[in-house]
Amino acid sequence: MIENSTPIRVKLEDGEEVAGTIEYYDQSFIRLTRKGEANLFIFKHDIKYITEES
Repeated sequence: MIENSTPIRVKLEDGEEVAGTIEYYDQSFIRLTRKGEANLFIFKHDIKYITEES
């Protein structure tokens, strides 16, 4: 996903959804890059699931 800049949607445990591309990740978090909005660092324990955007 990172190499191809695949657009994804992240569903968080609180029900919020954010979309963008994963620029970086490690054991604890992902960095989500978004167009026209602030980039996000999201802790993995806050993620319910990740899907590819079509």
